[in-house]
Amino acid sequence: MLVLIKGGRVIDPGNLDGIMDILIKDGKISEIKEHGSKLKAQSSKLKVIDASGKIVTPGLIDMHVHLREPGHEYKETIESGCLSAAYGGFTAICPMPNTNPVNDNGQITEYILKKAGIADTVRVYPVAAISKGLNGKSLCEYGELKEAGAIALSDDGYPVRDSQLMRRAMEYAKGFSMPIISHCEDLNLAANGVVNEGAVATSMGLAGIPNAAESIMVMRDIALCELTESRLHIAHVSTKESVQAIRNAKKRGVKVTAETAPHYFTLTEDAIKGYNTNTKMNPPLRSSQDREAIWEGLADGTIDIIATDHAPHSYIEKEVEFDQAANGIIGLETSVSLSLKLVHDGVISLTGLIEKMSTNPARIIGIENGIKIGYSADITIIDPDLSYKIDSGKFQSLSRNTPFNGWDMKGKAVLTMVGGKIIFEEMVSANRKP
Repeated sequence: MLVLIKGGRVIDPGNLDGIMDILIKDGKISEIKEHGSKLKAQSSKLKVIDASGKIVTPGLIDMHVHLREPGHEYKETIESGCLSAAYGGFTAICPMPNTNPVNDNGQITEYILKKAGIADTVRVYPVAAISKGLNGKSLCEYGELKEAGAIALSDDGYPVRDSQLMRRAMEYAKGFSMPIISHCEDLNLAANGVVNEGAVATSMGLAGIPNAAESIMVMRDIALCELTESRLHIAHVSTKESVQAIRNAKKRGVKVTAETAPHYFTLTEDAIKGYNTNTKMNPPLRSSQDREAIWEGLADGTIDIIATDHAPHSYIEKEVEFDQAANGIIGLETSVSLSLKLVHDGVISLTGLIEKMSTNPARIIGIENGIKIGYSADITIIDPDLSYKIDSGKFQSLSRNTPFNGWDMKGKAVLTMVGGKIIFEEMVSANRKP
């Protein structure tokens, strides 16, 4: 079957930006022409997708998700997580290794890829562990992990506390052209903290985590990256000090990239008032000054990527006392809408948003992704003006731990295509509620 996507604004940063028609044949992009031009699309099996008023982009990629399988399938499975990603507009995701057992050997990596193949929805690029069992004591076999299909290395959500081990990890990973993704946290400074250190924490009687617990480790890992001339990616940046450290490092030519998540540029520590455990995460929600620094980092390119840190938990882990609740929220099905608010508010351009959610992740993990003739038809269609209300009860994820339930949003992913196959479709007219 041939597929024709017509009349949408096609944006592939650095490559295309215009009202165009795209012809897809045998799962690949066959033709790209200005809208209205004649395409070789004569076929009784032609499926036409009218993308008028919508944005057509290379498939979105989430570099930081937790799929919970193997080990905690009651929170999320590979199948449900992949479907959640597709409904959120993502064609590819990178699951972190903190499963049970940990993804620290080729067998677990292969298991994840096998289950993703059975799900047959979005592409899965596993992130394997830096250290065996995430214990920070001995390194994994990176060659084995890469051969099995791992694309990066991380001990998320644990820091590698031993600086010498982190140095060796960077040197070892460099030999296999694999980036290290660092969860930057000084556990001694964070201690028993559960929220951002400050007046809000004090007024609520909760132990705080200072900004320095993150930024000190960001600075250490940047120094090790500079020493080893390796590739470093900083996960879930939340503080103004971290943004500044990354900005300065980039100016020096250090091979560091960074991500933040929608909750860090949308919410502040004020959201925890009322003890809603769906606002408890690590790093914690920070101050309004930190949020402004995140905005600035996104705008000037200091922060390369928007990732969700999708962290499913059941009510068992969340419906408890605030300081006992598990950290994290789900984000795959809300990320596009929350990120589009940055565009609507003038923080970044639409092209800049696509760079951070598609182009840059593809570059960092080393995969082919774009709207080019001969490329696999991994495509996301976004309706930037679609008004709707977030309803977590309709999510594909097995978990419901989101602070955004009930929010009125403008803009949404309405079609996700992987290899020419439509995984999710909700094409509706602009300004109409689905």
